[in-house]
Amino acid sequence: MNRDLGLVKVLGADAVGRPGQRRFRLFMRSTRGSAVMWMEKEQLSNLSQALDRLLGQITQGQQILRVEAQVGGLPTPEGMPADFPKKPTYDFQVGQIKLSFDERDEMFILSATPLEVIMEQGQEPQVRMNEDAAISFIFTQQVAQSLSSSITLVVSAGRPVCPLCHTPLDGSPHACVKQNGHYQIIRVEEEE
Repeated sequence: MNRDLGLVKVLGADAVGRPGQRRFRLFMRSTRGSAVMWMEKEQLSNLSQALDRLLGQITQGQQILRVEAQVGGLPTPEGMPADFPKKPTYDFQVGQIKLSFDERDEMFILSATPLEVIMEQGQEPQVRMNEDAAISFIFTQQVAQSLSSSITLVVSAGRPVCPLCHTPLDGSPHACVKQNGHYQIIRVEEEE
């Protein structure tokens, strides 16, 4: 059974922790409840891309500017509002996300299905989707644009990645698989 939380009042994304050890989450609040949905960085990034594709289809080629030129570095993501409930109605690890658009009402619909870990004594833990605990909510095109932009900021705020293999760089020497690991990193020192 899908729990319908209705039209969102607050919807956003943020990350908790230091780059390289961050946990990513989507948070929402409506008059029917609140939810924190934990997910992998790739899931969050894919959600942003799916929103962009749907927004492009809806506007039928009209340009949507998501990023404005600004002096200085990237803006910092806003994060979860201070008045967000400390104990949300729903708090779970996402197993599956479904995104659709209702053309009649001109609303986006997002459904999230939680993962459930089953631990039985003497057995390996089993992970399964808990379809009975799925939630869904709706949001406007303007909220979708804002969410996509905030996800992009959250995802890009982490460690830099190698431009060739897209592996996160942590400051230590990097053997790029695209270069087949054969290029040596040379350190140039000047003589005094």
